[in-house]
Amino acid sequence: MTEFPKPADEPAVPPAGSVRRNGFTRFLDSVEWLGNLLPHPVTLFAILALAMVLLSGLFGAMGLAVPDPRPEGAAGRSEDGMIRAVSLMDGEGLRRIFTGLVSNFTGFAPLGVVLVAMLGIGVAEKSGVLSAVVRGTVLGASRNMVTLAIVFAGVISNTASELGYVILIPLAGAVYYSLGRHPLAGMAAAFAGVSGGYSANLLIGTIDPLLAGITEETAQLIDPNYGVTATASYYFMAVSTFLVTGIGALVSIYIVEPKLGCFDSSRAEPELLETEIMPLSALERKGLRAAGIAFIAVLALMALTLVPEWGVLRDGETGDRLRSPFFTGFAVWILVFFTVLGFAYGKVVGTIRNDRDMIDGMSKAMSSLGLYIVIVFFAAQFVAFFAWSNLGAITAVNGATFLQEMGLTGPALFVGFILICAIINLMLGSASAQWAMTAPIFVPMLMLIGYSPEVIQTAYRIGDSTTNIITPMMSYFGLILAWAARYDRNVGIGTMIAMMLPYSIFFTIAWMLLFFLWVFGLGLPVGPGSPTYYTPG
Repeated sequence: MTEFPKPADEPAVPPAGSVRRNGFTRFLDSVEWLGNLLPHPVTLFAILALAMVLLSGLFGAMGLAVPDPRPEGAAGRSEDGMIRAVSLMDGEGLRRIFTGLVSNFTGFAPLGVVLVAMLGIGVAEKSGVLSAVVRGTVLGASRNMVTLAIVFAGVISNTASELGYVILIPLAGAVYYSLGRHPLAGMAAAFAGVSGGYSANLLIGTIDPLLAGITEETAQLIDPNYGVTATASYYFMAVSTFLVTGIGALVSIYIVEPKLGCFDSSRAEPELLETEIMPLSALERKGLRAAGIAFIAVLALMALTLVPEWGVLRDGETGDRLRSPFFTGFAVWILVFFTVLGFAYGKVVGTIRNDRDMIDGMSKAMSSLGLYIVIVFFAAQFVAFFAWSNLGAITAVNGATFLQEMGLTGPALFVGFILICAIINLMLGSASAQWAMTAPIFVPMLMLIGYSPEVIQTAYRIGDSTTNIITPMMSYFGLILAWAARYDRNVGIGTMIAMMLPYSIFFTIAWMLLFFLWVFGLGLPVGPGSPTYYTPG
């Protein structure tokens, strides 16, 4: 087992064996132990996909159905207004499986994003610019400030979520390793910010107008003239950025990192262990200056395609900036960004001499994704079968109906609402898909009680964010697991869930407390022009 030296003025994180075993730590140990009894993630997703086929046949034969809460004429709504379990075991279902197996895999959204982005990252890694940036950033920084910065960067990066998942999380592992800390602790801190803090940000992201559109459509079932803007929850989400950053850093420093203990390098891929914290040379500093100029040039190019009225990457019909090719195709910008930075740095320091060097970097990056690609194949089948069977939608509707039948009308209703959303999120990972199913129930119901659609949407987003990091249904969970396995080949789903569960618990508690203080204690609006209460007329 390898232990790294720590700076003399900072205490070392104690190894796992010396950590005091309190009740919470023992609980996490139990979660990890139980979770790791599960088979390999690839095997698990294959079993789940098969189980989904069998369950769809069972519930389809039973005629399981629930009323569709979406308004008439909504996309995907059946003519009789019912959501029915669809069997994948009959002839039509089996034909759909055989014809869709390949497209399920190739059309799995995170796969294309990751593959395209990794081409650019491969060039940047080959050039050495990432290592130089890391060394230039962390040298002299205190350990707690590094953790705080990683969580904060994760929250901000979810404006373009692929950036955080594909780049920040593995980079955080490299930063921690370079500092002599456990790489998985760094990855956990980044993952908590990127995904657990998905609904907190200082910037308006692509998810904001999407959710606002769904909220507005369902609010108009009660008030046909009601409008909801993309900034409906902005004030609350901006303040939440600092809450999530602080809670995430504290959980990382005082719970996750001590529990992980010392890093055993014998279980890691050898090439990941070549990073050393060495002062930057004069040539490397010159290369970083060239990379800085390239960075500014790429930002200018990005601005020119989006900001002006004639920006070519704005929506071609509406001119909208948020719902535009600029953001939907953000993986291309990641490719361009890291290719240009890597090339500029590499030409100065001599690590990129010609096109062959760039191609070698791309090839090496692709070769590191073998496990992820295998996981994705089976995970994509499970997610597709789950959607085809309608069992996810039925679960969402039943959960929302249960809360409605509880009969609560006061602010305490939002506790159950947030928790129900968090539970549904474990099975229906897409924020927009989940809200499209549940908003037609929750928004009209809570509007009639007297709460505004903006407040309802804000509460939903808390529940939707906090359990992203503990569910394999989250699209990028397989990618994070594959990154973690490069540092520890024994990492399983149980390890990941136990590592991330403290974030989920403390995010949920702290975020709900902030919500009740903000909305009902201080009576503050959740966003510009967003009322707390709905008054008809």
